[in-house]
Amino acid sequence: MEKQGYAISSWPDEKEIYKKMERLMADSVYHVKPEAMEGYLGYFETKCAGSKKMIGEAKQYIPGGVQHNLAFNYPFPLAMAKAEGPYLYDVDGNRYVDYLQAGGPTLLGSNYLPVQEKVIEVIKECSPCPGLFNEYEMKLAKIIHDNMPHVEKYRSLASGTEADMTAIRIARTFTGKSKIIKVGGAYHGWSDQLVYSLHIPGTQRFEAHGIPKEVSANTQEMWPNDIDGLRKLLEGNQKDGGTAAVIVEPLGPESGTRPVARDFNAKVRELCDEFGALLIFDEVVTAFRVGPGGAQGYFDIKPDLTVFGKIVSGGYPMAGGVGGSEEVMSCVAAGVNPGKPKAYVGGTLSANPMSCAAGYYAIDEIVKLDAAKIAGENGDKLCKGLQTLIDKYDLPFVAWNTGSIVHFEVTGAMYLDAADPDILKKIGQRQHALEEFGAALTANGVITLAGSRIYTSMADNDETIKETLDAFDRVFQNMEK
Repeated sequence: MEKQGYAISSWPDEKEIYKKMERLMADSVYHVKPEAMEGYLGYFETKCAGSKKMIGEAKQYIPGGVQHNLAFNYPFPLAMAKAEGPYLYDVDGNRYVDYLQAGGPTLLGSNYLPVQEKVIEVIKECSPCPGLFNEYEMKLAKIIHDNMPHVEKYRSLASGTEADMTAIRIARTFTGKSKIIKVGGAYHGWSDQLVYSLHIPGTQRFEAHGIPKEVSANTQEMWPNDIDGLRKLLEGNQKDGGTAAVIVEPLGPESGTRPVARDFNAKVRELCDEFGALLIFDEVVTAFRVGPGGAQGYFDIKPDLTVFGKIVSGGYPMAGGVGGSEEVMSCVAAGVNPGKPKAYVGGTLSANPMSCAAGYYAIDEIVKLDAAKIAGENGDKLCKGLQTLIDKYDLPFVAWNTGSIVHFEVTGAMYLDAADPDILKKIGQRQHALEEFGAALTANGVITLAGSRIYTSMADNDETIKETLDAFDRVFQNMEK
């Protein structure tokens, strides 16, 4: 069912996707042919010498030589010099179609000039961060509320990670309860309490190095789509103080890498109401990318709290926030209701004029230009082309999209079974195959998120989509078991 102004023209058939993923996981891992891989690695050596030199020096001062991991860094990270519209340019002058889009927020395309000009005006006039209230704090909160009415009050923060951390703190303060239930495999940032069953359901504390066990004691997981399992957790918690909140990515874990049923969120809402738990929508990726009203507008569901990420600063720094009903958000309002328990929240740089202005003008442009729908149409075209290529080469790969979020699974690394005694070995094998695939795509002029996800933008067009499908075609020709 298509909704006016929204990016998702039709809901993906999650059951069919899971069947295809079962076939992919049962098959042998596909690799890029050695002779082709040699050529792709040669691209990096001959065409990316500037990046290699810069990263070599960076390793002297930065762990691993890079600060972030949105894209695979094999055989070495690329150093970017310019971002513009649908393209990235590295320090050696090579051009790439950009499907990272800063991890999703730059729905207008990178470095969108009308927003850039407004931000520069604000910086010139009042500095990036004078430390006191600025009109853009109010303008940003208002434009979010105008498009997402359930966000009655909004608090700016520094990142999606900080926003998720704050949301569960608010939920615990408001309800007086401790348990937080997340969906296995979902990513809600890297705060201590939410580094739990990341990427692969059932892995629990697998990635929680340096985090004491007691910190995760009140974090629980449900399996994606398992409403009966959620009910059992809520019933069990009811005997032990109750559940503060259930937090979900509304499209499914990892931006829909494990897609959920169309009615999943509505059923979670019903259970939260039944058991007195708050419902938190993590809309770090989906806010405004799914449509002006975010995933909550698309599904017509009222979450108690909404988490935002880089979209609220239009891809500029200081990118996060949390909002919800006036009653729930009063837990973080300074000086309101003396004596009422408060969730301690700070942040000297949060809500600085530069970031708030960037977010305000970016959201304004996104809504006026119908950017989410345009990006969604680009995602539809690209996904259809990928599915045609998969069939052309009779590969077991799986491609689907929810609007402008396009998934393509070539190794299924995040579909491994946590109970498999050989999971560590298989993770290594599948991750390396994925690294090779990502490097091959990059050498063909296309940069994706971790070799398995694409964020289209309003800046994409028939030319960039053709460039992308041609690149996939060349790489698919060189795949073998």
